[in-house]
Amino acid sequence: MKWLRISSALTGIAACSFVLVQVAPHAREAGAILAARDDPAALSELKLDAALAHNDRLVQDNIEAALAAGDGDLADSFVTLAHDRNIALPDDLLSRVSDAVKTENSTSHFARRFATGLVTGNADDVASLSGTVAGDLFVIGDIRDVVREGKHLAMGEDTDRLVLGLATAGLAVTAVTYVSAGGAAPVRAGLTLVKDARKVGRLGEGLAAWAGRSAREVVDTPMLQNAVASGSVLRPGETVSAIKAAFRVEKAGALVRLGKDVTRVAEKTGTRGAMDTLRIAEGPKDVARAARLAEAQGGKTRAIMKLLGRGALLLIGGAFDLTLWLLGAALTLFGLLSSIKATTERLTQAWCDRRRRRRLRRARLAADAALANTAVTA
Repeated sequence: MKWLRISSALTGIAACSFVLVQVAPHAREAGAILAARDDPAALSELKLDAALAHNDRLVQDNIEAALAAGDGDLADSFVTLAHDRNIALPDDLLSRVSDAVKTENSTSHFARRFATGLVTGNADDVASLSGTVAGDLFVIGDIRDVVREGKHLAMGEDTDRLVLGLATAGLAVTAVTYVSAGGAAPVRAGLTLVKDARKVGRLGEGLAAWAGRSAREVVDTPMLQNAVASGSVLRPGETVSAIKAAFRVEKAGALVRLGKDVTRVAEKTGTRGAMDTLRIAEGPKDVARAARLAEAQGGKTRAIMKLLGRGALLLIGGAFDLTLWLLGAALTLFGLLSSIKATTERLTQAWCDRRRRRRLRRARLAADAALANTAVTA
């Protein structure tokens, strides 16, 4: 029975050790991810490790897809990621990416996209954003948007209140930009990007809902309707003054922070990177996280967000499973330590019992010898 108890304890050690070897890597990864949940840069690195470990052609396939879609900037972001990860790429593929980037940065392409952004107010790259921001800085773009959406509102038609609010905020920020000699320009550019993302349907639903609520708070609707009724793009000075009066500066703090964060992303990843962020973001906190990610990862950011989506910014839906891995590892470790303790105790007890039996046997032998001597003497 004693050796059966020792054998069961040894079996427990073997079983727990085997399970722990299987669980430990997952638990270690889970612990690292949970520890990095508030650090987008560290979190994205851990998730990239897992994604690239399962598909060694992941980067190359995405470069091919980006080139096929005419997005040389995204392809170049994947090349940057490949270099950072020491992933070898074919020379002909690198040459194609280089040619695509040169084409996108050519003077003719820039001029054409600048004009498109200036006239239409829509931006999807650096050149068109430059045109859009130029139009907004000269108040033409914002007046156009406010007058158009404001008249829809006054006539009871469908109105994009988000574009209306952002354009109104943009006019007020533009005035500050001039007064501060460009100090508010980053906010101006960020708000323009959010507005353009909304126009082209690339603003995430969650972020759009939040921005819509914030935009409604910063606009005095009755006053704006009166301003729009008499406003015109042909009378920019008069129209801007009337619209600015409808802007509630004290309510604009959240939108201003959003504009700054969007600009921080665009400075590191380009306009398309900022648009990618606005598409996957569910709220201003996601944009702030994306800004931190962009500042840490630079040119790799677009590739990271393409591979991981919103998961590059925060821990999504896996916290429970990760916690289970940690709990399983902890329970297995507890079982191993308990088995070691039980084995040690039982082996020690067996050793003590053996010494006690040997001592008793020697005592009996000594007593028997003493009795024999006594009998001989008698």
